[in-house]
Amino acid sequence: MAKSIISEGKTTNEAIEKGLKELKVSKKMVDIKVLENEDKRSFFSILAPRVVKVELTVKENIKEKQREIPSPKKEINLTEQELEKAAERVEKFIKEIKTELPEDVTYNIEKTSKGLEVSINSKDLGYLIGYRGETLYAMQSILSAIASKGNQNRIRVILDIEGYKAKREKTLEELAEKVAKTVIRTRKPVKLEPMQAYERKIIHSKLQGNPKIETISEGQEPHRRIVISLKK
Repeated sequence: MAKSIISEGKTTNEAIEKGLKELKVSKKMVDIKVLENEDKRSFFSILAPRVVKVELTVKENIKEKQREIPSPKKEINLTEQELEKAAERVEKFIKEIKTELPEDVTYNIEKTSKGLEVSINSKDLGYLIGYRGETLYAMQSILSAIASKGNQNRIRVILDIEGYKAKREKTLEELAEKVAKTVIRTRKPVKLEPMQAYERKIIHSKLQGNPKIETISEGQEPHRRIVISLKK
């Protein structure tokens, strides 16, 4: 039987978003029925709190599990001029925020064929990394937008802070091996916590050579996670 819930909000969109978050699915995976519309309000109820109710029903035969197979990306050859201007924009932004950071902060911007690699270092910048790198990835998106501003091609910026990504990669590889051994021993699949696409790729790559293990990704962003199980 299809799963259904009733969600409430001040607007239809708010009610739908709350329901999708609770079900952990995307909008295209549900049927939506508006039970109470915000427009249907009488004169006497105008001062009452506005509540919209919607019913969300997960569509049947939805295939949630998908292999993490990256789609081929078109190679873009950036010119030296594009990279130089992008680096100038990114450096200007970093200099502006540097006034709010510790005095010993240093940074480096390196131009590559695919974009820019930026590293920021100091003794204590954990608050710029955030839980599981959430703040770091948000800042990386901002830098990519700044680098690409006014440019026809998107310029990719890879940001690292205090060598976090190398440390995280090692941690994830160790986790992958540990969980794989557990799956082989118990013969039961294990679901990992939701991760960034970059982190999921590390897990997939680490275990792709294991003849007894397979890895798939399931769910929708930002709740997409890896399931490690025995090969059938």
